[in-house]
Amino acid sequence: MLKPQANPTRELVSLDGIWNFAVASSPNIETEQAWTKSISAKLQVPVPASYNDIFVDKAIRDHVGWVYYQRKVTIPRGWSASERYFLRLDAATHHGRVYINDHFLVEHIGGYTPFEAEITHLLAPGEQFRLTIAVSNELSWDTIPPGRIEELPNGKRKQHYQHDFFNYSGLARSVYLYSVPNVFINDITISTDLLAGGVGVVDFQIDTNQPVENERIKISLTDEDGNVVAKSTGQNNRIEIDSAHLWQPGAAYLYQFNAEILSDGDAKILDSYELSVGVRSVKVQGNQFLINNKPFYFTGFGKHEDTPIRGKGFDPAYMIHDFHLMDWMGANSFRTSHYPYAEEVLDYADRHGIVVINETAAVGLNLGIVAGVFGFKAPPTFSPESINERTQASHAQGIRELIARDKNHASVVLWTIANEPASSEQGAREYMEPLVTLTRELDPTRPVCFTNMGHATVEKDLISDLFDVLCLNRYYGWYSQSGDLDAAEQALEKDLLGWQEKYGKPIIMTEYGADTQSGLHAVCDVPWSEEYQSRFLEMFHRVFDRVDCVTGEHVWTFADFHCTSTMFRVDGNKKGIFTRDRRPKSAAQVLRRRWREQNRAAQ
Repeated sequence: MLKPQANPTRELVSLDGIWNFAVASSPNIETEQAWTKSISAKLQVPVPASYNDIFVDKAIRDHVGWVYYQRKVTIPRGWSASERYFLRLDAATHHGRVYINDHFLVEHIGGYTPFEAEITHLLAPGEQFRLTIAVSNELSWDTIPPGRIEELPNGKRKQHYQHDFFNYSGLARSVYLYSVPNVFINDITISTDLLAGGVGVVDFQIDTNQPVENERIKISLTDEDGNVVAKSTGQNNRIEIDSAHLWQPGAAYLYQFNAEILSDGDAKILDSYELSVGVRSVKVQGNQFLINNKPFYFTGFGKHEDTPIRGKGFDPAYMIHDFHLMDWMGANSFRTSHYPYAEEVLDYADRHGIVVINETAAVGLNLGIVAGVFGFKAPPTFSPESINERTQASHAQGIRELIARDKNHASVVLWTIANEPASSEQGAREYMEPLVTLTRELDPTRPVCFTNMGHATVEKDLISDLFDVLCLNRYYGWYSQSGDLDAAEQALEKDLLGWQEKYGKPIIMTEYGADTQSGLHAVCDVPWSEEYQSRFLEMFHRVFDRVDCVTGEHVWTFADFHCTSTMFRVDGNKKGIFTRDRRPKSAAQVLRRRWREQNRAAQ
């Protein structure tokens, strides 16, 4: 799915700003049909932002069910009646329904990927309309991520879920109105590779909304100086670039791929679309992860889209600041844990040479984790009553939408299709294998992984042979061997050597970390102290350096983040190297010294 853009043939209108807001009075919104009338401006909310922390109101923050966003919108008077108009939502978490005046337009389930619908047949240039978007935060066994709702004796509804971050909801990303010509480019798929002698390859496929003769589709590729380096025609072809400038980690180079549809006869440009293209190759060879045929070692973080007040709302200021903090530390990569991030994040990573492991929203497919925390016997994860065929169908759709949106980003080098599923339980292979096959069919150019949790040991895990890279989440010294880093070091090394011996694949430690209260200091190994977090990380690094297959380290996590407060989580998850407002803890210097030294050695 192409991101809307403004250019000589297309127009784009942002609908971000202040919207009227209301909480639904019933779980069944059909009973009140709030979209048929004007919603009061008594409550207003910014878009993009999660709504939960905007108001000083616990009932809104913890609401389970539907809310409404509404504003007036005008189709620009200058838009031609011969054009086509679309409404685009970059995300609605987790279920969105859109209404134009009294008319139901479209709905979408899945809180982190975009959806859109045509409105040409409903509105004319210069016409104003009432736009209402209903958003539900409800999770069930049929959704990704999964959850269940409990009806409490006092009449309230409580959302239960298995993921360890707050269930922020609302319109956390942008909303747009855009126009395209009557004949337009519907999608572009780009893949790149390297041939001998420094020749770069750009394979492309152009999809149009109606059949167009090949000779009417013109392609040009320009370099960063604006020089045309190649031309082509047709919907499906290959461009070869002699002495190509490669997209490199830490040294991005982006060509501009411009596709045009010409009219039949006078060669007038009917539609055009420009796409940034980084020429690079990605592959797994033995126990190495190769970018441009050179071994690459991942350093960086698992992150969250999480900031005070905005929740998961996209914020370009926070985004750029976070990237600069990662650069200051010497990090070269991050994982979009545990859902697809805003596409602007990937655009920025493309432009600045940051490597991305891109993840679906399939977190919480493991009933044993919560059961273990609270000390009760876990029910089976994969069953008709829990993670089932309907969950799998939603999961597959999430994979389709992730790849459809992000397939052209040079920064994305690895797909993660699930975080910590119950990979040692019966039913895991039957659930996951079709999803791995689907991912490879949709994108044969990138490796595929999932993140394995510690309970699914190398002896018990049932699915790791299906994947290209081993991604391990491990917390020796925190959830086990807490306070005993010597015992933790022995257990970690034994674990990693077991995976290395059995599979010989690249191992990325996608999570390792310890909760740390900023300002708490101790001489000895006292969990929650800044010194313990530092020594914890140093212990893991010693082990990484002794295991040949380790090809990456992503600390959990970049910054403290909000989650449901429990006896285990007081005011959020505190495993961040930075506090939630981005102040460094002592461990930041540990990582900065290590990663910057690694960068110098690699040069």
